[in-house]
Amino acid sequence: MGNFANKKDSITLEDKIDSIQNGNQLLRNQLLEDYQPFIKKITSKVCNRYINHTMDEFSIGLSAFNEAMDQYRRGQGSRFLTFADMVIRRRVIDYIRKEARQNKYIYLEPEELDEEGRLEDSYAEQKAALDVYEMDKQSEMRMFEIEEYEQLLKKFSITFKVLSKNCPKHIDARENAKMIAKLIADDHVLSSYLLEKKQLPIKDLLALVTCSRKTIERNRKYIIAVALIHLGGFNALKSYIQ
Repeated sequence: MGNFANKKDSITLEDKIDSIQNGNQLLRNQLLEDYQPFIKKITSKVCNRYINHTMDEFSIGLSAFNEAMDQYRRGQGSRFLTFADMVIRRRVIDYIRKEARQNKYIYLEPEELDEEGRLEDSYAEQKAALDVYEMDKQSEMRMFEIEEYEQLLKKFSITFKVLSKNCPKHIDARENAKMIAKLIADDHVLSSYLLEKKQLPIKDLLALVTCSRKTIERNRKYIIAVALIHLGGFNALKSYIQ
């Protein structure tokens, strides 16, 4: 990579993304150049084969990296490269799915086109293979998010083991805690306080909810954990809290 990728100074990559979002096109072009090896690596891993800069998949990955620079938001629980990795994976997978749908008959032998039964069997086999591929990628994405989520929780001194012990036992209490977590995630002031102070803005919450301080404090770790799922954009994990 070039100077921007390797130079260690007081300016972080996230600082550079801020500058790009404020209109620094020269820096945008520089990062697109510097991080091509990173883009190739992620794209090749998704495709399970080497991808070079002449291939369509690389163009999709490059475009996704550019998209990630526009969409990234600080304070949402992940660093830029983690976010960019996820965007690239999703866009390349979407491309593969689209290509598979458009070319679903490409592997059929000419004589099979005259036999309806064999055509249907071939299509069914290809669709089954694609379904398996999609499930594998979804599983990979879920595992990726779990690892990122685990690292984020550690910053708040929360582990999965601790979280399992602090999950509200009653449905009403659990749903109420989820509501508070969503309230925090949707409010910039409350979420900023949580991310900066690593604790709940209890005083502000008491002015917005009907439950007591004791209830909030008792479910503190669960509320934080759920709020971080929303703030971190962990879409694959949201099904666990819905």
